[in-house]
Amino acid sequence: MDFIIGIILLISYFLLIRFAAKGGNLMVGFFVMAIVWVFFSIIGGQLTWDQAMIEVWQGGPESWGATAVIVIFGSWFGRILIETEIASSLIKKTVELSGENPLFTTILLCIVTTLIFTSTFGAGAVVAIGIIVLPILMSLGVPKPLAVTSYLMSVGSGMYVNIVLFKQMQGIFTDYAYDWNYLKFGFTALGVQTLMVILMLIFGLRKKKTFNMASSVEDIEEEKDIPIYALITPVIPVLLAIVFGWQPIPAFIVASLYALAVCGKLPNYKEGTRLITRTFYDGVVDVASLLGFLFILPMFNKASGIAAPFFQAVLGDFIPSSALILCIAFAILIPLGLFRGPLTIFGAGSATVGILQAMGVFPVSLLFPLMYIPTIAMNLSTCPTQSWNLWALNYSKVGAKEFMMTGVPWGWLAGAINVMVCYFMFA
Repeated sequence: MDFIIGIILLISYFLLIRFAAKGGNLMVGFFVMAIVWVFFSIIGGQLTWDQAMIEVWQGGPESWGATAVIVIFGSWFGRILIETEIASSLIKKTVELSGENPLFTTILLCIVTTLIFTSTFGAGAVVAIGIIVLPILMSLGVPKPLAVTSYLMSVGSGMYVNIVLFKQMQGIFTDYAYDWNYLKFGFTALGVQTLMVILMLIFGLRKKKTFNMASSVEDIEEEKDIPIYALITPVIPVLLAIVFGWQPIPAFIVASLYALAVCGKLPNYKEGTRLITRTFYDGVVDVASLLGFLFILPMFNKASGIAAPFFQAVLGDFIPSSALILCIAFAILIPLGLFRGPLTIFGAGSATVGILQAMGVFPVSLLFPLMYIPTIAMNLSTCPTQSWNLWALNYSKVGAKEFMMTGVPWGWLAGAINVMVCYFMFA
């Protein structure tokens, strides 16, 4: 019976992959999968209906309540950076200080983008900063596909140490901490992907002879000068978490209030509270659809853990026990993180995690970064199904094929290198 049910669940898993690749609504897809897997778990004797209500339907969303709150505060912090004009000022000063070397300017802008997104999160922040960065890159003579790809891959680079994204993954991989054990890998992976962006720019611009620098800085509208000490704001949450061991919400609150205070956005109680309320509301709107996904996904995660014996019956003899073989497979198959495939956590990869964890062969310390790599290198950085990537394509009038041909090879190379880094650090 376990073998038959395991086959049925695997078939449903591949149907989910097909559904995700065709652009299906993932929130609906995972909800249906949770129903199916709970149903067969009850038939197989692994679960009762009362247990399903408590552990899956109620316990699943409740278990990610804390993660959802962190996502909201992270998105609010992104809105604060935009409202105070810290993000635009940081970009403007980067262009001003980079001199007359267009390639150097472009590389510095990508590094600054990575810096901003080490703590900033949300589609709203990506869009608001992209509206500033992308016209500058294109005015420098960077071809549109290359400009869009370099910007989005730079956003992805910062996500390796972004505590908001980390907490979302932590909701799936419990007992995994945002500490130096992970951050040694996170900063290394950030550096590897940033290096790939730089090499991509050098390779892509090698034949460009002329650039238009005239409108680069003037295109950034800035109402007033931002104090130089305000420009450290994007890294404050990360520094507080790393150096002092702060939790993310207090870190985001302190950084946001610091930004508002030093930029003169708190002239009095009435205006200050109105601004905080408005930016918090905008931050919630930015991540509203993500929150729906985050509340449905843990239902499926709970169901996949309960269904572990069925996968053991089918896959027990086929899952490799060698960490090296698993890492080589991930390095080769990284493009399966595209189109919400089986190697992105924001797609069918959640089911992959459920299966791998259910097998009990590999430790969380290895599986966490392994799943993180294709999620960031492919899904967040180079896949047209990601919401902010789709916005950038529409904004710049770049086709999905051009975007993927430009970015996927470099994202794949960055991901493969990071998989090997992961192996040597954790396996």
